[in-house]
Amino acid sequence: MLVRRLVAILLVLGLAGALALPVLGQDKDKDKGKDDKGKDGGEKVDLKWKFEKDKTFYQKMTTETNQTMKVMNNDVKQTQKQTFYFSWTPKKVEKDKVELEQKIEGVAMDIDIGGSKISYDSTKDTTANNPLGDFFKALVGSTFTVTLDPVKLRVTDVSGRDEFLKKLVAANPQMKPLLEQILSKDALKEMAEPTFAVVPDKDGVSKGYSWEKTTSLDMGPIGKYDNTYKYTYEGPDGKLYKIKVDTTLKYRAPSEQGGAGGLPFKIKSADLKSTSASGTILFNKDKGRVEKSNTDLELKGKLSIEIGGQATTVELSQTQKSSVETLDENPIKKK
Repeated sequence: MLVRRLVAILLVLGLAGALALPVLGQDKDKDKGKDDKGKDGGEKVDLKWKFEKDKTFYQKMTTETNQTMKVMNNDVKQTQKQTFYFSWTPKKVEKDKVELEQKIEGVAMDIDIGGSKISYDSTKDTTANNPLGDFFKALVGSTFTVTLDPVKLRVTDVSGRDEFLKKLVAANPQMKPLLEQILSKDALKEMAEPTFAVVPDKDGVSKGYSWEKTTSLDMGPIGKYDNTYKYTYEGPDGKLYKIKVDTTLKYRAPSEQGGAGGLPFKIKSADLKSTSASGTILFNKDKGRVEKSNTDLELKGKLSIEIGGQATTVELSQTQKSSVETLDENPIKKK
């Protein structure tokens, strides 16, 4: 019985982790540039986002996760492949403020947890019925208005949260306490920010220039994720411009005051951090956007989880591969 309940925990942690571990980094309070002239003192380039009113661009974001949990000498394995399709439409473009409409155009999920498989694909005419099918279906069509500071590359506001929560809670009422905590307004802002905040907030950088950005994402009863991203501009790659990113991630257990958020378990303590994490971003300077990115992340450590007053130690090992592709046309074919 304990192992079965921990299998359910794996699913919750895995889904929350996919939200908490963004493909790209986001700026919080730290942006330190180094080696302003570059290693070779080469030609400087401006890596800046460009927005054109009412001109929509699309993104396909795919995350593949392999997770192994060892508890009571049992190994429980979980694999996930998640694909999100987003559209971004600038509605207002000003020097110090850009408002964009973000829409979830489609969702595809393949989850295998302890041999139990769950699949959903909104892009297909037919999809299998499963307990989480309605929840995934509720994501599609959700729309947010994201307000961006184009100079500091920070998301200053996100609207649409209330409508989004209503749809998700209607699909899965028992998750309401958890969703209200992990999908706070601040969390939504920090989830939207990675799309834009991978370039330096300064003009003219040359090969070898590096900068750092940090973030701390609070997922309520799921815990906190502290990330430090080190970016290095590596120069032209054909018609695109290559940025290397190295990530350091540290997971922290939730505070005692945070409560369980309606979960049937509580994370008491954790020692979980990245052992290796790196990636590549290709920036299109002419179009003013991230064209492609790929990142690999490996997490290892231990969790102490309390279920029904009983504490259990869990050894966790997880690898995650993420990719983002930006397109001019909607990659989802019209039905």
